[in-house]
Amino acid sequence: MRMRAAGVLGTAALLCAALLGAGTAQADQGRIETSYQNPVTALPPVSQPDTHHCTVTEMQYDFGNTISSPAWSGTVTPPADCAGPWSKVVLNWSGSVQGRQYDRLAGVWIGGAEVLRTSTPEPTQQGISWSLEKDVSAFIPLLRTEQPIAVSLGNVVNSTYTGVYHMKLTLTYYQADRRYPAAHTADQVLPLSASTTDAGWTYLNPGQSSSKTVTLPRNLTDVRMEVYARGGGCDEQWFDSVPTDLANKYPDYLCGGGPYREVQVSVDGRPAGIAQPYPVVYSGGIVPTLWRPIPAVDQFVTQAYDLDLTPFAGLLVDGRPHTFTITPYGAADGWTVDSTLFLDTDHHAARTSGALTEDTLSLSPAVTTTETPGAGDLVDVRVSARRAWTTSGWLDTSAGRVRTTVTQQAGYLNTDAVSSGGQKQVMSQRENGATVVTTTPAHGHATAVRHSWDYPITVDSDVPLYTDGDNYSLSATVHQGRVLIDSVSQGDHWRTVDFSRDVVDASGVLARTNGVTTAADGQDSEHYTGTTDTGACYDHLIRAAHGYVTEDHVTGCG
Repeated sequence: MRMRAAGVLGTAALLCAALLGAGTAQADQGRIETSYQNPVTALPPVSQPDTHHCTVTEMQYDFGNTISSPAWSGTVTPPADCAGPWSKVVLNWSGSVQGRQYDRLAGVWIGGAEVLRTSTPEPTQQGISWSLEKDVSAFIPLLRTEQPIAVSLGNVVNSTYTGVYHMKLTLTYYQADRRYPAAHTADQVLPLSASTTDAGWTYLNPGQSSSKTVTLPRNLTDVRMEVYARGGGCDEQWFDSVPTDLANKYPDYLCGGGPYREVQVSVDGRPAGIAQPYPVVYSGGIVPTLWRPIPAVDQFVTQAYDLDLTPFAGLLVDGRPHTFTITPYGAADGWTVDSTLFLDTDHHAARTSGALTEDTLSLSPAVTTTETPGAGDLVDVRVSARRAWTTSGWLDTSAGRVRTTVTQQAGYLNTDAVSSGGQKQVMSQRENGATVVTTTPAHGHATAVRHSWDYPITVDSDVPLYTDGDNYSLSATVHQGRVLIDSVSQGDHWRTVDFSRDVVDASGVLARTNGVTTAADGQDSEHYTGTTDTGACYDHLIRAAHGYVTEDHVTGCG
C-alpha cells in the first residue's frame, strides 16, 4: 500500500492519496489475504492481423532505485524484415515484481511522443507478473525512421521497499497487404513533450501550466491534440477532496481544494479546448485489497484525451512560432501532463490560409459549492458545474473553403457526505458530456462526428483508525465506470460506430496493529461490453474473491 511520510506531506495527504477506505465493504474483516494471483482485466485484446510481422524487444531493464535517475533510453529502428508499410504496430509492456513496493507511475516516449502511460501493480512476497498491449499505429509517422526511446519508472528500493520492477517492452510490426491495408494515420506527429531522450512529461504544482512553442506546417488542414494528465499527492484522488474550510477542520483525514478538476488547453493564450479528467485510482489507492487481482478502470492502460483544434488552424499556418498550453484547472496538488499534436496537411497546396471565427470558451468555469450541516458532525457537500462552448474557423484549401466547428456540452456533479471527524466519506461523482465536430466543405454535405463520455464513480469510505503506518484500519466499497460512445451523423439521427462500457465494483479491508496485519481481504469484478478494434461486439465478465478469480466469461453480444 502507499505509505508516505506524514512529516513530509502530512497525514491528510497520506490518507487522501492512498488510504481512504469504505464502511460497507463486503470483504471479510477477519480474513488475512497473504497473496493474490497475477492481475487480470476484462478489456478486449488487441487484434493481431494475419500478416507477416516482426517483434522487436526495444527494452529489457530492471527498475530498482530509479526515483532520481534519468529515464532509461535507447533507439527504435524499423525492422529490416518488416520495413512497412504497416497495417498495425502494437506495443507490449510486461513485467514482474516481488517483495514490498508502492504502485509506480510509468511512461514510454518514442521520438519525444508519449505512446504509453501506465502504473504498476503492488506486489506480494511471492511475486506477481502482468502484461498489457496497446495499439500505437497512430505513431507510425514517427516509427518509419530511427527514433530515440525513453522509459520512465521512478522506483524506490531500500531496506523497507524491496520490489524491483523487471520490465520488458516490445513492438510488433504487422506488414500491410490486400486484406489488411496500411493504417490510416495523420501526416505528421509533433510531440509537445519536455524531452526526446528523457521522461517527457511535466510535473506541475497548483496554479502552474505547461507550455510548448512550436512552428507548424503552412499547409495544415487538420489539427488534433492528444493530452495526458494525472494528479498526484492529494490530487491522486481529487474526486474525494472537500472544500478547504472543511478540510482544515479535519486535516488528518481530508484533502482540500474541492473536487472539481478540468484539463484546459490554450493556443497562444486563447482558450481552445477542455477535457474532463477520468477519476483514476492506482493499485494502492483507497484500499489496496480492492484491486487484487482486477485493476481499477484506467489503472494499467491510461487513455489520453483527444481535442480537435482544427478551428485554430487558420492562425497556425503563418510560419511563426505558436504556443500550446495545458492547465489542470482546480489543482490542489501536483499534476503530470504531456501532449502530442497529430497534423494533416494539404497534399496539393504548399499553403493554406484561414481564420478563427468563434471562440466562446472561458477558462473560468462557474462552479457551485454548497455545504449543508446534518446530524452530529455530518456535512453534505454538493459541487456542480456545467460547460457549453463553441470554437469555429475556416481554411482555404486546394479543395476550397472548409469550415470546422467544435461544440461541447459537459456536466459535473459531486456529492460527499462527510462525518466522524472526516474519517467517513460517502462520495458520488458523475462527469459526462459530448463533443461534436462538424466539417462543412466548399462542395458537398457537411459531416459530423460525436464523442460522448460518462465517468461515474462512488466511494463509500471509512478510516475508523489511523495512528501511523503500523496501526490503522481501512475499509471501502467502490463502483467505477467509463462509458464511451463514438457516433456519426446520418440525417436526423446518430449512428454508433464504436462504444465501450467498462464497470468495476470492488470491496476491500486492510488493518494492522503494531505492524502486524490483522485484516486483509477483497472482492472485485469487472464487466466490459463494447466493440473491439475490428468492430466486433465483445462482452467479458470477471469476478474475483480473496485475490483469485472465481468467474471468467467471454461472450459475443448484440
